[in-house]
Amino acid sequence: MKAAEIRKMKIPQIEEALMDARHELLNLRFQTITGQLTDTSRIRFVRRDIARMETILREKQLAEMAEESEA
Repeated sequence: MKAAEIRKMKIPQIEEALMDARHELLNLRFQTITGQLTDTSRIRFVRRDIARMETILREKQLAEMAEESEA
């Protein structure tokens, strides 16, 4: 998922996508351990997506906090 796509999402949507990505990472780890995973690079992409979502989520949360403190 690209950063531009994530930035268009609202906070609850990002949190939901983040939970899905974490669940996918867990499944990929299990598949790696059991030897079922053929595309090991997928783990790297999912981890980067998670980091990207967490970063943008934090940016949005800080922006909300700044707006609340101004009001």
